[in-house]
Amino acid sequence: MLTPFGPPAARGNAVTVSRIARGLSERGVDLRLWDLSVASAGTVQRELEAYRPSLIHAFHGYRVGPVALTLAQRVEAPLVVTLTGTDANHDLFDAERAPVVRRVLEGSTRITVFDRSVAERVIAAAPSLAPRIVVVAQAVRWLTTDSFDLQTRWPLPSSAVLFVLPAGLRTVKDPLFPLGPLGRLVQAIPEIRLAYAGPVLEPPIGRALEEALSPLSWARYLGELPHAQMASLLSQADVVLSCSISEGGMSNAVLEALSLGRAVLASDIDGHRSIVTDGVTGLLYRDPVAFERCAAELARDSALRERLGRSGAALVAERFAPSRELDGYGAIYDELAPARSSAS
Repeated sequence: MLTPFGPPAARGNAVTVSRIARGLSERGVDLRLWDLSVASAGTVQRELEAYRPSLIHAFHGYRVGPVALTLAQRVEAPLVVTLTGTDANHDLFDAERAPVVRRVLEGSTRITVFDRSVAERVIAAAPSLAPRIVVVAQAVRWLTTDSFDLQTRWPLPSSAVLFVLPAGLRTVKDPLFPLGPLGRLVQAIPEIRLAYAGPVLEPPIGRALEEALSPLSWARYLGELPHAQMASLLSQADVVLSCSISEGGMSNAVLEALSLGRAVLASDIDGHRSIVTDGVTGLLYRDPVAFERCAAELARDSALRERLGRSGAALVAERFAPSRELDGYGAIYDELAPARSSAS
């Protein structure tokens, strides 16, 4: 397995690949994970050639795909590529990056995506790839959980209604968006608080958020938390936000929030609609006015929050269990490299 970021990084790719690698290893798959953020391509090549894999699995078509494709051809192993949201929604349509992503996908044996909406987007751009695409939905599994002492970091009154936005600070997550509508709403509902948690992935966005938060007493950036503490933080939230412009089928943070029975307020995009049914497992918004209206409903109605949270938790338990995710990857591994895979 090759990933652009691995544990302990608090990033979606790292969370996903850690969960999958741990689960497959527990099922008896002989695997090794290389994190390209800490290992050079030359080091990976030498170590991988010594390891002699019967299959290579790359997480991220643009960042990892070219290296993975070269190595797969060198050791004559089939290549599986898991597409991320950046791959499918941006890189595949970027004039500079698209040729790189297409070359990787055309050289792959299987392409996995997290939701059918992503598959349809890829097929619309490159119809010939359709036979190689397999949908394997993400899952939720807390490998470790540690307590996060929110009251020490940010003492809140008992009456506070806490909104939490858990995301890496970058443009696609649109972290500054909720400040406008919540800033207006807090005048009528002064109990509202907003906390951000996640690494600064794009420094200009981090600086812009810091500047926007500096005069506000009701909103705070908590910094980057270890993933092991995220369950504790999310469990203390009344509402979990996801304001993404796009997602790669589904958001780890939203799935995790739902699994913990939290009410979710998310942007109305394909990646959120794959897991959030408006009014059933969460609320969806299309513009600042709708966001403000939904946020007001959630802030004022604890019964609504509880109902949405229960439905979300039931959905995750039914459709996004780790066993189903592992069955999906295990079936691909067994098909392409049956001699060394025992995942199913």
